[in-house]
Amino acid sequence: MHELTRLKAPARSTHEKKRVGRGQASGQGKTAGRGGKGQKARSGNMNFGGFEGGQMPLQRRLPKVGFKNFFRVEYAVVNVSDLASFSDGSTVDADALSAAGLLKDRKDGLKILGEGELKAKLVVKANAFSESAKAKITAAGGTVEELLVRRVPVEEKKNASKAKHKAYYAEREKKVAASKLKFAKK
Repeated sequence: MHELTRLKAPARSTHEKKRVGRGQASGQGKTAGRGGKGQKARSGNMNFGGFEGGQMPLQRRLPKVGFKNFFRVEYAVVNVSDLASFSDGSTVDADALSAAGLLKDRKDGLKILGEGELKAKLVVKANAFSESAKAKITAAGGTVEELLVRRVPVEEKKNASKAKHKAYYAEREKKVAASKLKFAKK
């Protein structure tokens, strides 16, 4: 029993679902274990989470809190210390950072923060900079170019997310099909 593929539930730990209302002989026929009449015998009664016997439930007593602004600008953040991996005189932008593996998701734009030190003379192109990041880049002899923020519409974000999921599941299907073929050959 040292393989995960051979794991089983302990004996008598799982049970079949009790099928009620399937005739007198089953022992749970006629009233299906609900007794005779009354509110608890009816369908659609008190069977949802958070029901407190008619008292105003907690989720309705508490005030609604918060607000999510759909027009907010969410930046992908990179620190000055991450830029140290680039050589002198190189241009650092979102594409270069992605290629170097320092930027996973571009979001609505790129922001450079001032944590860490920088000795290389770089041309840094980003949508936003913190004051300390600007100071450190220019102190090292580099230049700062501020780009316009490109707002990604909500629909475009959703479509990108859907495409990502589709690609993932298509890849997964290929792997499953390949493994089935592999086992079928054996």
